[in-house]
Amino acid sequence: MPESEESRAPVLGVLDPAAVSFVIPAKKINEGHDVAAFLQSKAYGDIMTLLLQLNRAMFPSRAHAAPRDGDIQIWELGTSNITFSDPIRYLQDLLHELINILAEAPPDTGPRRFGNVAFRKWYSIVEERSFDLLQRHLPKGIPPEAMIEISSYFLGSFGSAQRLDYGSGHELSFLAFIGCIWKLGCFPASSTPGEEERGIVLGVIQPYFELIRRLIKTYTLEPAGSHGVWGLDDHSFLPYIFGSAQYGPPIAPSDQTPTEGALSTAPDPGDVAKQHAVQRERRRNLYFGAIGFIYDVKKGPFWEHSPMLYDISGVKGGWGKINKGMIKMYNAEVLSKFPVVQHFRFGTMFSWDRDPDAPLPPATVHASSQPVKEGIGGSSMNDKVTARGPPPSRAEGTQVPWASSAIAAPPTMVGTAAPWQRAPIGTGAESGMRPTRFSQPRTKMRDPMDVHASSRVGD
Repeated sequence: MPESEESRAPVLGVLDPAAVSFVIPAKKINEGHDVAAFLQSKAYGDIMTLLLQLNRAMFPSRAHAAPRDGDIQIWELGTSNITFSDPIRYLQDLLHELINILAEAPPDTGPRRFGNVAFRKWYSIVEERSFDLLQRHLPKGIPPEAMIEISSYFLGSFGSAQRLDYGSGHELSFLAFIGCIWKLGCFPASSTPGEEERGIVLGVIQPYFELIRRLIKTYTLEPAGSHGVWGLDDHSFLPYIFGSAQYGPPIAPSDQTPTEGALSTAPDPGDVAKQHAVQRERRRNLYFGAIGFIYDVKKGPFWEHSPMLYDISGVKGGWGKINKGMIKMYNAEVLSKFPVVQHFRFGTMFSWDRDPDAPLPPATVHASSQPVKEGIGGSSMNDKVTARGPPPSRAEGTQVPWASSAIAAPPTMVGTAAPWQRAPIGTGAESGMRPTRFSQPRTKMRDPMDVHASSRVGD
């Protein structure tokens, strides 16, 4: 895959449409063992490349190796330092039109136990108009035959009309939708590293998050394949990746993507448990925007309804370390989980073909625990909140969920453990820690931070 000359970071390649035969994307992941094939596919490599490309662009920028006064640019929501290209403005208009369709499908007022059935009407309207919507709002120059692939990822981005739910698999479909447009060469090249990528995150992906939150609140969409209280978030994951990058240490074009440190003016990660800080920061940061939505829809102590995010807030090492951990966790908990990726479809632009540079995935507890029948997923009966008690102390150390990919199903809780320091082997008694669901022997997993190396996933 190509790399930018300035940063030598991987960049998603552009296809020659004349040399490509587009096909209707098809389901390939039918059983748990198919996930291993997916992790060796060209689609997986392209997804990770695009994710890391967008992620890097969101770190604060500095033009010189040594910081100078006024040299640092930060990329807050609503910043005036970014000029959106025409393709980004077209996509903004598309999302705005999807919001307008909400008025044509008001929520049903009848009794219901789960999601509002009016979502099916909203979705059917979007599906019926999808060709016209895409034709009017996609960037110019997209060949008509590519629409069969683009529309598949587009329609997969807003939740399931059948199950009345939304989750990170639908979010992944939107990432692929953006990737299709990139691969077709519709986003203009920029002389400033990361400029168009920042525009995509702040001008397209963030408005997409806002649309999704409107859909969730309007139609009370259920979490799709949720881990319950032991998931990072009921519905989304990407805001935590891009938002933690916004608070990372400033980088020059030639710098490596940071794995620790933070912007000097960044809030403390622990501020996620302070509502006044969340309300202040959610207006300018994607991470806190997602946290703010949790406060909008959930009641009770933050540490109780969002224990994993609470544990992450105790990490020492700054937002750079949180960002690196979030990417590892995305690889383990989204891209490597059958219930999430089973619905992803593969065509020409995101191909099921094996990536010749991908090694065989190592045997791990995480990989071997995949279900063998399609459709297994959803919340576990074990995913329940224990009796209310005081917030767990972080004095005993924290463990974050991305230190290992093999996160087992949660046993009965005895306190909480922060998610990404490496867990001690055994029950935790060797280190004086309380036993937790993370204190299990685990096998390391491929590190997605180096997708362009010969071994794309290795710790």
